Amino acid sequence: MSPQSQGTPQRQPIPGVKNLIAVGSGKGGVGKTTVSVNLAISLARQGFKTGLMDADVYGPNVPLMMGINEAPRAIGEKIVPLESYGVRLMSMGFLNPGDKALVWRGPRLHGVMNQFLFGVEWGELDYLVIDLPPGTGDVQLSLIQTAAITGAVVVTTPSEVSLEDARKAIDMFEQVRVPILGIVENMSYFEHPDLKAPVDLFGRGGGKRTAEAMHVAFLGELPLDPQIRIGGDTGRPVTTTGKPTAFDEIVKKVIARTDEVRAAKKTTITMED
Repeated sequence: MSPQSQGTPQRQPIPGVKNLIAVGSGKGGVGKTTVSVNLAISLARQGFKTGLMDADVYGPNVPLMMGINEAPRAIGEKIVPLESYGVRLMSMGFLNPGDKALVWRGPRLHGVMNQFLFGVEWGELDYLVIDLPPGTGDVQLSLIQTAAITGAVVVTTPSEVSLEDARKAIDMFEQVRVPILGIVENMSYFEHPDLKAPVDLFGRGGGKRTAEAMHVAFLGELPLDPQIRIGGDTGRPVTTTGKPTAFDEIVKKVIARTDEVRAAKKTTITMED
């Protein structure tokens, strides 16, 4: 049965969290976690109280990218999130560190997602960014049908293989009535130092064409930049340097789209009343 035929369950807001932004992709390897991490850091650097929840339980890379690997403590029944670069963090990587595989099935994963959403002392946040697992599986559906997601960002590369899966991710969000904030095209081009024009290693422009075809916003392009990769591998993301990056413009558009979605929701509620 599709989510629509089952009916949309009542989604619960997270106390103290104003905006819940899900970052998803149709497939792995497109840089979804890189976008999530730099989006969260950029929001924090702009003065917003920000959290980052790593929901990719089978491949939790947020601890490595954020340069932190500790065990969170608990106060009563609540987990206290760790913090790095001004962003409050929660990840399975803190609870299952190292290279040991996590071999869990659906019910246990559903319980962990509930714990991360409602059992963490997030405090007052303007934005909580959720790094979803790749694909359109049970973990993603369970999470976005449980929490009151403000909107979703879909990450893709320009390649047709990636775009095909990105369209499925957009369709999943639309089926469960989660507004699409827009598409981010990652690895759009490579600026070779010896060449005058950018090199389109995976094609280019597919993200924008897909956004137009599916009537969603296009949030921008990100280059295939070695510094972005180095920053993620060393726990010092490029948005921590203070230098302007391509992420800054994307964050501005995410903020604007979030405001539009919230305004539209208020208008709908007023009309229904």
